[in-house]
Amino acid sequence: MEVLIAANAEEAARFAAKAVIDGLRTRVTGDPVLGVATGSTPLGLYAELARAVGRGDADFGKTTAFALDEYVGLEGTHEQSYRQTLVTELCNVIGLPESRLHTPDGHGDSEERIRAQAAAYDAAIVDARIDVQILGIGTNGHIGFNEPGSSLRSRTRIKRLSAQTRMDNARFFDGLDAVPTHSVTQGLGTILDSRRMVLVATGSRKAAAIAAAVEGPLSAACPASVLQLHPDAVVVLDEAAAAGLRNRAYYDDSAAGLQFGI
Repeated sequence: MEVLIAANAEEAARFAAKAVIDGLRTRVTGDPVLGVATGSTPLGLYAELARAVGRGDADFGKTTAFALDEYVGLEGTHEQSYRQTLVTELCNVIGLPESRLHTPDGHGDSEERIRAQAAAYDAAIVDARIDVQILGIGTNGHIGFNEPGSSLRSRTRIKRLSAQTRMDNARFFDGLDAVPTHSVTQGLGTILDSRRMVLVATGSRKAAAIAAAVEGPLSAACPASVLQLHPDAVVVLDEAAAAGLRNRAYYDDSAAGLQFGI
């Protein structure tokens, strides 16, 4: 695991953008495949990717993208669906064609149908093989919507959202009661299949979760701790998010001498 600690959120976004672009460039055959996340944290990263496109350092016109998750009960056209969020905050920003954005389908007339759609989505990810998976982290250590207690080998499935996650997401809806109770999410095992993982976290509210994920035990109690199993995991933090790390001196030494920026 490589831990990069930036001075602030803006610098963290630049570090993360370089890690993403470098990872996509390592694909030997076929068009690149990117795993994407929603939320406020990746927005700075997406803005940096857009700047790279503007400079001619990146081109996402032939990139295929797979979203981490989607709410159950919301159609893909719903303004608060993750598909529409990604169209606005990703496709329209970095030039990724909407037709190349794949999202889980959490809308259906039965639980059985939604489960079947989740399995088909997982199979499509296996077939495509994600080159770089972008991740955020919840205050309770979740990645995607894999809440604490999720199997470390889980695949794409329906998952109930924790009370904390629903409260964290209530700001995007008309109050807590409007937040869906379930999602379709890539499983931890699905996420681990990616060739590179790039997790970005900023702000003091994420410090405890980051400390548990990076330096705590591998445990379903902190789903993000599965990063410890991945051979190419890059964790990009600002100073506030890194405040709980015990091995800070080692991470700084490991990063010393490396040149960042794209």
